[in-house]
Amino acid sequence: MLSYPNFDPVALQLGPFAIHWYGIMYLMGFGFSWLIAQRRVKAAHSPINREQIDDLIFYGAMGAVIGGRLGYVFFYQFDKFLADPIWLLRVWEGGMAFHGGLLGVGAAIAWYARKINRPIGAVFDFVAPLAAIGLGLGRLGNFIGQELWGRPTDQPWGMVFPNDPLALARHPSQLYQAFLEGIVLFIIVYWFSSKARPQLSITGLFLLIYGISRFLVEFVREPDSFIGFDILGWVTRGQILSLPMIIGGMLLMLWAYRQQHAQTKNQGK
Repeated sequence: MLSYPNFDPVALQLGPFAIHWYGIMYLMGFGFSWLIAQRRVKAAHSPINREQIDDLIFYGAMGAVIGGRLGYVFFYQFDKFLADPIWLLRVWEGGMAFHGGLLGVGAAIAWYARKINRPIGAVFDFVAPLAAIGLGLGRLGNFIGQELWGRPTDQPWGMVFPNDPLALARHPSQLYQAFLEGIVLFIIVYWFSSKARPQLSITGLFLLIYGISRFLVEFVREPDSFIGFDILGWVTRGQILSLPMIIGGMLLMLWAYRQQHAQTKNQGK
């Protein structure tokens, strides 16, 4: 069994105001996205120029925060929202969901792409690799905050989280997700996007890899106590929300390459 590092989830206390590591990880994610975007605009096929990066990151950040909050409320805590609608605005009480954040980022980036008159699919493909590092850092924030931990395990790398009332050795599933959804996802998608690809194929790959990673980790991640399992006594809400990503990612990649093949065939006539 591994010892859980004695992290304080509060990075800095300024009187009544507490700055949590989770929030810092969000800011670091946006910062890394900005740095990676600075590199990606150098590619000849980039739909974004250097002057547009700041606005792109801003719109993406707003979409992630607003969508993440709405996603958590409507995907996971809708009954609580119905009983207390104002709770939606009490963001300091916690509650963000990746799948909602993804939809929020998608909507914000689509709106920005239309604003600057760029193909939406091309801008989506530009943004896809930027998100992975932020996802990984967010999971590290979950680990430091002792939230979203794993199911009980007798594996030697199991951890007892100090905030766990049952004091059970658990999978450090936040670290699994940080590795798969952060490092692995970034390496694969960034490598794939280093060359010109059919439009929306990069986005499709991002959805596919993330969906598979999240679906698998859910087998060792503790389900939310207020939800439990949704189907068959073992299918979690996270797995249900990840299935459309897996299917949609495969369909997007298939469609993108078929479109490219059709265009090449027509040009050859």
